[in-house]
Parts: sequence; structure tokens; C-alpha cells
Amino acid sequence: MFIIDDLLAAPLRALMFVVEKIDEAVQAEIEAEERTIMADLTALHRALDSGTIGEAEFDGRERKLLDRLDHLHSGRADDADDDRD
Repeated sequence: MFIIDDLLAAPLRALMFVVEKIDEAVQAEIEAEERTIMADLTALHRALDSGTIGEAEFDGRERKLLDRLDHLHSGRADDADDDRD
């Protein structure tokens, strides 16, 4: 009986393995994007401090970067909400 159970459950286990690997890859990509945005924000603040860019340009570019970061975080919040349902 256990052999039959194992044979019947094998496709489901394989599917779950693939889904978990996809989720891990997506999470890694999101974290990499977040690190990139944070590095861009740091560089932007340095450019403002050094006088390379003006306040108006800084504000526009910072807003775009913060919007991207918010979008990443809102996607995670939506995923977490879906997991709880």
C-alpha cells in the first residue's frame, strides 16, 4: 500500500518542488532589485551632496526610485495577503 501511495504522491511532490524553486528565484530577483534601488539612492544622495545634481533633479529621480521600491514592497504585501487567505 505504501508503494502505491508513494507513486500517487510523486507527481504532486515534484510539482511542489518546482513551485518552491520558482518562488526562491523570484524572491532572489526581488531582493537583488531592492539592493540595486538602494545603491542608486545612495549614489543619488552622494551626487546631491557633492553638488553634481540640483535639488529639483534629485527630487524627481528620488521619487522614481522610491516608487519602484514601494512597488516591490506592495507586491510582497499582496503575496503575503494571498498566502493568508
